[in-house]
Amino acid sequence: MVDADQTFVIVGGGLAGAKAAETLRTEGFTGRVILISDERDHPYERPPLSKGYLLGKEERDSVFVHEPAWYARHDIELHLGQTVVAIDRAARTVHYGDDGTHVRYDKLLVATGSEPRRLDVPGTDLAGVHHLRRLAHAERLKGVLASLGRDNGHLVIAGAGWIGLEVAAAAREYGAEVTVIEPGPTPLHGALGPELGAVFAALHESHGVRFRFGVKLTEIVGQDGMVLAARTDDGDEHPAHDVLAAIGAAPRTALAQAAGLEIADRAHGGGIVVDEQLRTSDPDIYAAGDVASFHHALFGTSLRVEHWANALNGGPAAARAMLGRGLAHDRVPYFFTDQYDLGMEYSGWAPAGTYDQVVIRGDAAKREFIAFWLKDGRVLAGMNVNVWDVTEPIQRLIRSKTPVDTEALADPRVPLESLVA
Repeated sequence: MVDADQTFVIVGGGLAGAKAAETLRTEGFTGRVILISDERDHPYERPPLSKGYLLGKEERDSVFVHEPAWYARHDIELHLGQTVVAIDRAARTVHYGDDGTHVRYDKLLVATGSEPRRLDVPGTDLAGVHHLRRLAHAERLKGVLASLGRDNGHLVIAGAGWIGLEVAAAAREYGAEVTVIEPGPTPLHGALGPELGAVFAALHESHGVRFRFGVKLTEIVGQDGMVLAARTDDGDEHPAHDVLAAIGAAPRTALAQAAGLEIADRAHGGGIVVDEQLRTSDPDIYAAGDVASFHHALFGTSLRVEHWANALNGGPAAARAMLGRGLAHDRVPYFFTDQYDLGMEYSGWAPAGTYDQVVIRGDAAKREFIAFWLKDGRVLAGMNVNVWDVTEPIQRLIRSKTPVDTEALADPRVPLESLVA
């Protein structure tokens, strides 16, 4: 069968799906490319939703992966505001919309992303309770933060992960009062461990954010549909005009699970199981982005990576695999954040419990440093804070998988490049 006779369907209108469609065309695929998204907006990137766009520093149009006219110019059939309700693997069809519309596929990419985890406490139906995942969420929250800033209002954030902290920084820049409720002992405890979590706690506290560690949100108190306060399991009540639930994200696997595709357990990310070329348990179906759980040979375990770079690179990797040109998807995980005057890039994978040493290169107190997480002398991850143009040597250190001299690693006078075997 020649390309022109084939139909490739992409389910999901985020960065992974849009970049997959782009790659199919740049790689010369001439068949039908159909992209189906349950959002009414054209595919967009998500980092600005908690960073530049939320702060009012970036225009709305800047978040889109391509300008709207790009899809027609490249003969991408775009179906926006349409929910895929079923995948029939036997018939190789995708069913979407309310009228039973279906389309046959030769290859299918599932890039359905993730969704915010919901608070399971009384009061979540109040008007002032928010989540942040979609562009519409960011538009609403942007107005909320501006209003809180004008009126000296209080925002309570449940969760001190990346989204919670980025929104806390934005809220403080607007002038809102912010309280963050976090069951762990520090912000980002699971992602960075206590050593670097403390750095982010100090950063936010220096900008007026109040943390309550070791407690859980148990109730959102309201009146006439509006938020008045947030209660925690230690009996305290915290004033609040709005509450942001930022307690993590769950992969959107229901469609794949109903189709009988293999799903990872939660210990391995809970996503759709794929091989090194992002192929699922069905050889004609692929998965990429937040929803994919893949075995990463470098780290010797299955990962589900929710960050921007995984979607940016995973979509094209899946597209090439669909064309029979796939290579192992083994990029070093990478993400970044901007909070106040702190800019950071992180490469690698070293959640709490996987490393035995943290080495600091530079001055953590001044927030100009690189942190390295090591296991048996080998670098698992590196995070550069207000230090730039070091991602490549950090990733080379990670890939080398060889022990390093920790004294040299901590010494800014020793070039990182010299430490790579």
